[in-house]
Amino acid sequence: MMPTQLMTQDNHQNDVRVKTVYNGDVMITYINHNINFEEFTQEMVAICRFLPDQVFTMKWVDEEGDPCTISTQLELDEALRLYEINRDSELTVHDSAEIFT
Repeated sequence: MMPTQLMTQDNHQNDVRVKTVYNGDVMITYINHNINFEEFTQEMVAICRFLPDQVFTMKWVDEEGDPCTISTQLELDEALRLYEINRDSELTVHDSAEIFT
């Protein structure tokens, strides 16, 4: 699955703008409001170019600037719910890969 291509804002007026930060890079994509956790995870794998079996952590930044883990559908739904309530311009997600030695 390839990451969603960045297009003009008009093409995504009903989607959630997601700013993903990983390894010093900032990437913008758009997701559907009704995305499920598996689809969201696959989008992050594609954007960050993780290996298929790479273990990684996703955290979104709430309105107080606190990182909140996204590891379940319930946590993703809460992030999207607060995005809607707060009328945020984007959902910021920080990804970090786990390195095993």
